[in-house]
Amino acid sequence: MSVAARAAALIAAFLIVVGAGVFVAFYYIGSATTQLTTIHYAASGGQVSVVLQEDPSNNTATKPDWVSYYTQDPTTKQWVHTTLFSIPAGTKVNMTIYGYDGCTPLRNNYWSQVQGTIGGTVTVQQYSKHNTTLGGPKTESLINSWADCNVAHTFAIPAMGLYVPVASPNAQNSVNNLCSSFPCTPTSGGAYSLETFSFIAPSHTGDYRWQCLIPCGGGYLDGNGGPMQTLGWMTGFMYVVPS
Repeated sequence: MSVAARAAALIAAFLIVVGAGVFVAFYYIGSATTQLTTIHYAASGGQVSVVLQEDPSNNTATKPDWVSYYTQDPTTKQWVHTTLFSIPAGTKVNMTIYGYDGCTPLRNNYWSQVQGTIGGTVTVQQYSKHNTTLGGPKTESLINSWADCNVAHTFAIPAMGLYVPVASPNAQNSVNNLCSSFPCTPTSGGAYSLETFSFIAPSHTGDYRWQCLIPCGGGYLDGNGGPMQTLGWMTGFMYVVPS
């Protein structure tokens, strides 16, 4: 092959790679953010309360089988199929996550350790079907996904060093007991966990990407595709805005 032909082939390959990169960036970050609703949380007394839930499926017709997060609108209390939310800079963020999905062992049990929250802990309460409590709430610094299969997903903001394992209803409790209509509710009959924790928002504004770190893209290579890398499902943005 001549030098000119080799150069042309390299240029063509480079353009293909660049084009693919532009497509991925536009589809997964650009266009997706314009199609999703951003939920805005206002502070009161220097604190803000953010409420999420993760479900084994969703009510979106285009991707009916994907595991998904939902965000609660603080005004209407309705669950919105979005993973975009904003908070004021420098506030104390009180997070509540309802875990309606079954357990998924972490690939690396290092992520069982709670990191970046106030006190380095989370508080977890598990419920069986029909909203029946399983014991009392527990404050934990580690939720072991290997020994007890008590982790469903994670909520992580790597840029902040925040890594939180989100508890499942536990293996025995979730078998044949998960909700079947989405978004789930505590009265929908399904088993779930209720997890709370707090952290301090950055003092400066910016866009902070968050994601589930458990490979939860069933049917995709190594579980890393599909919902795990798509905004609106298992990854999103926390927008830190002026106070």
